[in-house]
Amino acid sequence: MNSLLKMTWMELKLFFREPIGAFFTLVFPLMMLFLFGSIYGNEPSKYFNGYGTVDISVPAYTAMIIATTGLMSLAITMSAYRENGVLRRLRTTPISPLLILTAQVVVLLLMTIIGMVLLVIAGKLVYHMRFEGNVFDVILGFILSSLSFFAIGFVIAGFMPNARTAQIVGMVILYPMLFLSGAGFPRELLPETIKKVSTFLPLTYVVNLLRGLWIGESWAGHQTEVLVLTIILIIGVLVSIKVFRWE
Repeated sequence: MNSLLKMTWMELKLFFREPIGAFFTLVFPLMMLFLFGSIYGNEPSKYFNGYGTVDISVPAYTAMIIATTGLMSLAITMSAYRENGVLRRLRTTPISPLLILTAQVVVLLLMTIIGMVLLVIAGKLVYHMRFEGNVFDVILGFILSSLSFFAIGFVIAGFMPNARTAQIVGMVILYPMLFLSGAGFPRELLPETIKKVSTFLPLTYVVNLLRGLWIGESWAGHQTEVLVLTIILIIGVLVSIKVFRWE
């Protein structure tokens, strides 16, 4: 346990030494919230079933944080560790390889939670955001979504030869999803053709699950989202175990 705490503390300090990851996890979603909040406010809208723009944006931007952390921060960090020989050197120490991966997941999960909390605080204080869900349900949905995208991040890190390639691949996967899944812009405003395309994107299921739980919908109404994210998590873990390289 002591080793995990020390490793987690080290990874936490390294996270803040990389300003890009910290910016897109903690700052960029807030900028999006204030930008669109200042434009549209948070008045109830018929397009969002009586909810305001901020009401539906906070869970959507949380999905954005999850995707950014999994596809960019995790994939780039693990690829850089392997490229620079960090993983190879750590394997020669008494530190368990599983401990290294666990510390990385703990830190990124913590940063993702902090990003979400900042969004909630800003939405509540500035725009009087409504929350009608169950906190415990939202937390479970958040954890499932995060772990699913972390699994994808490990797959990318396993296949990519270096950090630069991992960054490019992560961006190619991430940015279309941000625009088409409802994480960046509400799906209600997208053309029907784009909505059909978005059903093939993993982030769409994160957005739908978090938005639904946020407004008090039951898990029974989101069985498809839970099934898809669970499958992604299982397949991602299995593939990561198969392809992840320490050197």
